[in-house]
Order: sequence, then C-alpha cells, then structure tokens
Amino acid sequence: MLALRNLSPVDVLLPLAQLGLARAYALEGDSAKSRIAYQDFFALWKDADPDIPILQQAKAEYAKLK
Repeated sequence: MLALRNLSPVDVLLPLAQLGLARAYALEGDSAKSRIAYQDFFALWKDADPDIPILQQAKAEYAKLK
C-alpha cells in the first residue's frame, strides 16, 4: 500500500499503513526503522487535531522508543 502512495496521495489509509509499519518494526525490535516510520507518520498528520486518540497513542508509543 505504501508503494502506491503516489497513486492516491489523499487516501486516508496511507497514514494508518505508515503507522502499522512503525508498529511492525517496533515488534521486530528494530527501533531505528520504527522511529523513522513513526516520524513519517507524524509528518503525514502534522496538521491533524492533536486530540485524535490514535495520534495520541502513536505519540506515546514513539516516546517509549527513545
């Protein structure tokens, strides 16, 4: 799905796929790749409402990686 992001850049599932990738890397124990994937997710959602629960959860998960 992430490889097709240029096809439909406004698809709402793309940021969620990016978040899933970040979580998968975290589960594998690859914190470096996980941090990058989280940062990419945050870049996609930079203008999102900060009160969105999934964004808050992602920020908490990211904080645990540091």
